[in-house]
Amino acid sequence: MKNIYFISDLHLGARTFKNPRENEKRVVRFLDSIKENARAIYLMGDILDYWYEYKTVVPRGFTRFFGKIAELTDRGIEIHWFIGNHDIWIFDYLPSELGVIVHKTPKIVIIEGKQFFLAHGDGLGETSRSFRLIRSIFHNRICQKLFSAIHPRWTVSFAHRWSSHSRLTASDDHEYNGENDEYLVNFAKQYLSKDSSINFFIFGHRHIMLDLMLSRTSRILILGDWIHHYSYAVFDGENMILCQFENL
Repeated sequence: MKNIYFISDLHLGARTFKNPRENEKRVVRFLDSIKENARAIYLMGDILDYWYEYKTVVPRGFTRFFGKIAELTDRGIEIHWFIGNHDIWIFDYLPSELGVIVHKTPKIVIIEGKQFFLAHGDGLGETSRSFRLIRSIFHNRICQKLFSAIHPRWTVSFAHRWSSHSRLTASDDHEYNGENDEYLVNFAKQYLSKDSSINFFIFGHRHIMLDLMLSRTSRILILGDWIHHYSYAVFDGENMILCQFENL
């Protein structure tokens, strides 16, 4: 069979990149490098650093990336997009124009007889009360409607400042301090105590590269990011490998 790819936390368009366009081109080169061998690609959240989809207006940017995604879906490659905490507000434009399959909640899928628990990772496990509050506001439909009524000239700049500030203040959180202190690992362990059928937990969000055996038949992979690691995972039907893209 052809390969299944998993990638997360590209944060395309982030103002913290010295050259956002070059980072976008790097992602396109990666997608070009796998398109002949890819059966499906799972984009595991925070693909865009900020995206708010208006009813009749398309936000500027991401032209090369969107064009490549459209090319891949036109070739018959499944593209699954799990929303993260930065690209929450995807509604119908990207699915209808690019042919991606959008997932707004965690999902269990079976691939070649293996069970995968897939999610971006935000909102799972032990997260702070303030993070849970902000997340509930961002997902609230009434709040989304009110936000969409504000002119983009104010909302876009505000969102990018918020994103840059949150990334700087969360830099210390993007470190692995051992499995006992990793809340996504603890979430997976607790889940396995009730349902031991999951073979792979695949998460993004944490910006760390982690491949850890949880039991004889279960592993957790946290996919890293494309800010520091340029990392991804690939499943060939039997083996799962966490890799880094070297053609930078």
